[in-house]
Amino acid sequence: MAGRLENDHGNIIIPAEVIANMAGMTATQCYGVVGMASRNTADGLVSLLKKEALNKGIKVTVEAQYLTIDLHIIVEYGVNISAICENIVNNVRYSLESATGLKVKKINIYVESMRVEE
Repeated sequence: MAGRLENDHGNIIIPAEVIANMAGMTATQCYGVVGMASRNTADGLVSLLKKEALNKGIKVTVEAQYLTIDLHIIVEYGVNISAICENIVNNVRYSLESATGLKVKKINIYVESMRVEE
């Protein structure tokens, strides 16, 4: 579903894919985030998504003028997960609200995997 804003001059419609891409780009720029993970983890395998497919790791739900965002991420080993998630929530909320004019109701973060570098 697309985000919709109405004003005196007409309507502004923002597709959910655009909102998902904005959220994904903002989340991957946060310290400790390796990237987005695919949402289809039924088989137990998690794959790191490329920049072109960021929105496959994100679910956007639009209710009136409120957004609910589900982010599936992969984090770097050794970082504080709660600090990373708090940073992501603050940055994504600010980015989406300032760019779209829609209010973020909730951001759910699912840590799907952790990358260990040697």
